[in-house]
Amino acid sequence: MNGSILFLLGLLSVCCVLGPAANAAAATEPKIGFVLSTLQEERYIKDQKYFVNEAHKLGFKPVVVSADNNPQTQTAKVENLLSEGVKALVIQPVNSNAATNLVRMAHDDNVPVIAYDRVISNSPIDYYITENAFKIGVLQAEAAVKATHGKGNYVLVLGQAGHNIATEITRGYHSVLSKYPDIHIVVEKNHENWSPSLALATVENALARYNNNIQAVLCNNSGMANAAVQALNEQKLAGKVFVAGADADVAAIKNIVAGKQQVDVMQDIEKMARDSADIAYKLALKQKIALNETKTVEFKNGRFEVPMDTIPVYLIDKGNIDQRIIKSGFHTHAEIYGH
Repeated sequence: MNGSILFLLGLLSVCCVLGPAANAAAATEPKIGFVLSTLQEERYIKDQKYFVNEAHKLGFKPVVVSADNNPQTQTAKVENLLSEGVKALVIQPVNSNAATNLVRMAHDDNVPVIAYDRVISNSPIDYYITENAFKIGVLQAEAAVKATHGKGNYVLVLGQAGHNIATEITRGYHSVLSKYPDIHIVVEKNHENWSPSLALATVENALARYNNNIQAVLCNNSGMANAAVQALNEQKLAGKVFVAGADADVAAIKNIVAGKQQVDVMQDIEKMARDSADIAYKLALKQKIALNETKTVEFKNGRFEVPMDTIPVYLIDKGNIDQRIIKSGFHTHAEIYGH
């Protein structure tokens, strides 16, 4: 038998040994579902990227699905994930109340659930990780008060009714604005699916109804803030009316650079996605989450006390874009400035 044949036989024997071992190693990687309300908004592409990157680092198989902002679709996606044998679920609910059933389904299969970004109401969720939404509203409102000298007509452009993030941001608005008797909230409206097109119509109607006498538009997210800028552009008011958003989308930051929007709020999405992946992995392995591992507090979720962690939020204006947005890697210099 010549040397070449011996080499091939040796290589074959190594493959036979390593092949099953490699397959066994792959089989031990738990599947964990990441169920997003939508992937149609820029920020959630980031959530997905950071979650998947952390999954690969930790050694589990991430299965990312989107519900397209439809509660029935979300239920169907969760059912599919459970049938595929996921060991944990990270869920951003389309509807915080309706998602209670998702927790029940998962727990019936002994699958732990982390509520991501938005709470799942009145449920014994295993963990809740979110941004400090109340502070988002406070930061926006404080900046608006400063810009308008504590007076004028305000339009509040809110996310979907029943979403606790929209509710908390709006509660932040009122906690600040209620202190200023010369500020008048002339329009306050929720928008199905946080729709920019519906927000556009709301701001257009407000401008028409009040003969363009609007001093500030506070928006629960960046997409609706961009719509507000569009409506103001049509009336040649962009840059003259204070506009605030949240999520720090590229369009919002570009609008700030152009002077058409004054502030936005950036959330530490990378930390939220990575932390949720880490906690989900521990729960999938049946490990107990020690409360001193994070800045965890007990959150009153209806009848249940659940562990919760909040991530930082930062006000973004023209003066700190390079520091907060570009140096942190949230967006690139080219994405913002085009070169």
